[in-house]
Amino acid sequence: MTFIENLLFPISLYAALACGLLGGLFFAFSNFVMNALSRIAPASGIAAMQSVNITVLNPLFLLLFLGTAVVCAALVVFAIFRWQQPYAGWLLAGGLFYLAGGFLVTMGFNVPLNNALAVVDPSKPESSQVWQNYLRVWTNWNHVRTIGCLLSSAMFIVAA
Repeated sequence: MTFIENLLFPISLYAALACGLLGGLFFAFSNFVMNALSRIAPASGIAAMQSVNITVLNPLFLLLFLGTAVVCAALVVFAIFRWQQPYAGWLLAGGLFYLAGGFLVTMGFNVPLNNALAVVDPSKPESSQVWQNYLRVWTNWNHVRTIGCLLSSAMFIVAA
């Protein structure tokens, strides 16, 4: 066994746990956080989400989110080079589910929506319509992230 193959189990375990943790975080937002924010005055909901979007950019979350992307990309490459192994398809699927459904959806949809919300003045009357659109679109993409991360976690568990 090579050095890399010896690291496969701990790396896959990290990926399974990290994707599960991120999926749980996204599930919480889809299931109750966004619903709770939709029930309060738009100005308060906007201000709360703007605060969330600032505080999420912390070293621990970024390490988890970006580190998981790096690990998943490495597992995809490993799976391609070890395609003859019975676990390779599961590693490939797990990595791709996170990279496409978790990471790319976040960067391509949720982050741009967050950036657009960051410049909204909650006190302006037109902010209410912006907020309603944000809630609907952001939450729909968040459902995709939730499913992508949880499927990824499941694939890594099967691979292990």
